[in-house]
Amino acid sequence: MNFDIEEWEPRTSLGQKVKEGQITSIDEIFEEGLPIMELEIIDALLPDLEEEVIDVNLVQRMHKSGRKVNFRVIVAVGNKDGYVGLGQGKAREVGPAIRKAVDDAKFNIIKVRRGCGDWGCACGREHTIPFKVTGKSGSVRVTLLPAPGGVGLAIGDVGKTILRLAGIEDIWSRTKGQTQTTINFAKATFNALKQLSRIKAAEKDLKRLGVTTA
Repeated sequence: MNFDIEEWEPRTSLGQKVKEGQITSIDEIFEEGLPIMELEIIDALLPDLEEEVIDVNLVQRMHKSGRKVNFRVIVAVGNKDGYVGLGQGKAREVGPAIRKAVDDAKFNIIKVRRGCGDWGCACGREHTIPFKVTGKSGSVRVTLLPAPGGVGLAIGDVGKTILRLAGIEDIWSRTKGQTQTTINFAKATFNALKQLSRIKAAEKDLKRLGVTTA
């Protein structure tokens, strides 16, 4: 569904500022730490997001009225230029579950810090990550390491999807745990990318306090 900003009626002051053009970049929202309560804010500021279904799983549970069956879907969204999100949704039918997962992924969107952090590469392009990071989910642990240009995404298919949507072209990786558990592998990869932003935020806080980092 195409988003029409003229038909959008914002329900929050942040949404109103976006519609009126007072805020033109999602970075402004991230830097201020403002909560995003409307999906239309994401649609307006990141109009070129792509969606990719990572996993569709049938979930059954017993209820007093009988067996209940739902579909659980994991979706990643990204613009292949530094922004990526991961979400999941459940519903009795696949279509509604995908839509819920896409909405959840948009609400979870993050900015990924990219760079040229491999010692053997000095191209200056933002094709990999600036330093090693690790993410965890359940028993799965994913470590991402900077790689020189041309290596590609040396990680499993689930990780490749998330990294590609984030705009990362080259990566080395190490994984531990039950990586065949798709949801944990996806979350661990996404959590590793989150660490890049958290470390950058910590560096900013130190600079405000007058502390310099090497």
